[in-house]
Amino acid sequence: MAKDGTNRGGRRVRAGDKPQPLADKITAGKAARILEAPELHPESMLEAGKLDGAADLYGVDMPTPSDYLSARQRDGKPLGADALFIETWKWLKERGCEKFVNPRLIEAYAQAFTRYIQCEEAISTYGLLGKHPTTGGAIASPFVQMSQSFQKQANLLWYEIFDIVKQNCTTAFVGNPQDDVMERLLSTRKGG
Repeated sequence: MAKDGTNRGGRRVRAGDKPQPLADKITAGKAARILEAPELHPESMLEAGKLDGAADLYGVDMPTPSDYLSARQRDGKPLGADALFIETWKWLKERGCEKFVNPRLIEAYAQAFTRYIQCEEAISTYGLLGKHPTTGGAIASPFVQMSQSFQKQANLLWYEIFDIVKQNCTTAFVGNPQDDVMERLLSTRKGG
């Protein structure tokens, strides 16, 4: 670190060989480290005699999506990001990777993707051009830039989630929850 507090020198970000997915390492016979939740290790299991005075705890398969993911919008319709959160969580659970992904990351992805869909709906409704507030001349619709911004944000968050799955999934998998999410969300928003 330099005197001014900036990091200089060293390895460049994203330099070097990219890590291989866990499933590929296993099939190639290479050494691979599988991350597991501590509660899955049999040697760390507690015996019933060691639990004196412990509270009764109930397991939850999926965390409840935050309220803001289903909040009513100005047009009176719910946002619908809670449905995408649930769908993504189930997709992760099928691959055994739900314990490696922070639920807040899934929430951020779900909200960004549904905001992208909202912008696309606005573009379909109002068109690609808008009216300048002072001059009255034609300007590019602000929804276009917002749409691109939300799409980029959603894609970056999805790549982060998918990278966690790719690095920790021990079986080959097919299917991607992004395949027809937009179609499903658009059809539910029209009906709601």
